[in-house]
Amino acid sequence: GTARYALGSAGTQTAGLGFGGNTPSGSPTKTTATEEYNGSGWTVGGALGTARYAIAGCGTQTAALGFGGFDSSPPGLTATEEYDGSSWTAGGALPVQKRGMGRAGIQTAALGFAGIGGPGNGNLNATDSYNGTSWTAVNNMNTARRFLAGDGTQAAAFGAGGYITAVAANSEEWDGTN
Repeated sequence: GTARYALGSAGTQTAGLGFGGNTPSGSPTKTTATEEYNGSGWTVGGALGTARYAIAGCGTQTAALGFGGFDSSPPGLTATEEYDGSSWTAGGALPVQKRGMGRAGIQTAALGFAGIGGPGNGNLNATDSYNGTSWTAVNNMNTARRFLAGDGTQAAAFGAGGYITAVAANSEEWDGTN
C-alpha cells in the first residue's frame, strides 16, 4: 500500500510484515508505516515509534523486532522497537548507532551484524545479540561491510554480500559464538 525502499521486514510468506523505509516521491521521506501481509494482500498495521529507513528486522508478524536504521543524520540510530501484532513499543538500545545491518533470529533471540555507522560513520564488523530486553556485543564478523543479507537464528546465522569498498561476493557463518 505504501511505495517505499530500505524497509525492515519480518515473518513468513503468509504472515509477513514490512515497516519503515523511505517513500520515493520527490525528496525521499522516511516513514513509520507498518503493513501486514496475509499471503494475498496487505493491510495497515501499527506505526513505528520512530520514522526511519535502512532498518533491520526479524521475528514474526506478531512478535517482530525492528532495530537501528537512519532517521536524518549520520551515523544512524540505536533505537529498537518490538511489535506485538498491533503496536510497537520501545526495546533495549543497540550499543552503537547503526544502519544497513544484517539480521537474524526472533524478537527474544536476535542478532544484528555489520552495517554502517558508529563513531567514524564507516563500515562496521560488530555483532550484537538481543535477549528480548537488551543488546550485548559479541564476537565481530571477519569483514566490515554494510547493506548485507542475513538470516538464520541467534545460534546459526549467515551474512552474505554487502558493500565493503565495492560490492562483496563473500559470506560468513555464525555458530552462536564466532
